[in-house]
Amino acid sequence: MLLSTVLLTLISASALAAAPSSRTLDRPRVVAFGDSLTSGRGIGTAQAFPAILQQRIERDGFDYRVVNAGVSGDTSSRAIHRLDAALDGDVRVLILALGANDGLRGTPVAQLKANLGAMIEKAQQRGITVLLCGMEALPIYGWDYSVAFHNAYRELAKQYGVTLVPFILMNVIGNPDLMQPDHAHPNAAGARAIADNVWPYLEAVLQKDASPSPAR
Repeated sequence: MLLSTVLLTLISASALAAAPSSRTLDRPRVVAFGDSLTSGRGIGTAQAFPAILQQRIERDGFDYRVVNAGVSGDTSSRAIHRLDAALDGDVRVLILALGANDGLRGTPVAQLKANLGAMIEKAQQRGITVLLCGMEALPIYGWDYSVAFHNAYRELAKQYGVTLVPFILMNVIGNPDLMQPDHAHPNAAGARAIADNVWPYLEAVLQKDASPSPAR
């Protein structure tokens, strides 16, 4: 009888330790909304850049939970239909990292801008701060397309007054030490490099969001 009671106690304690606490789930959220660069294709979500950002958040004492809302293969046209669900609840920051697949498919720049603009508007209507991650298009559709694609992110950032994070694959793509054998997706080290690129911008937003103000 005593042995059974001890075993049940140990099992219950283990279950409680394994389950995420309600405090963890209730924390305000940072949503990383993107494609395979966000989801961690080939390395898994535990090594993708949103998970690395979560480590930085905890290291620096911020009280936020990063949600990986990346879907491999997503384009801006597909992703817009799942944005409302991703922004449900206490979301404070949206890291908008879409466009890589649009560039590969030659999506008209006007359509890309319209989709991203609509997503930014949805977030801002909910009082969510947006970090817009710049993307680049390979010159497979001509240099004019690549230049217009590049400029689209700068124009959107200016139009909506949001922070532009420069190309998140800066110093990553083309580096064999940071890319998987497919030369298209970052490896674990590459994901950490992406987090390095994003973190200064996210940290600044979190510092501002976490600061007490008379309005709160």
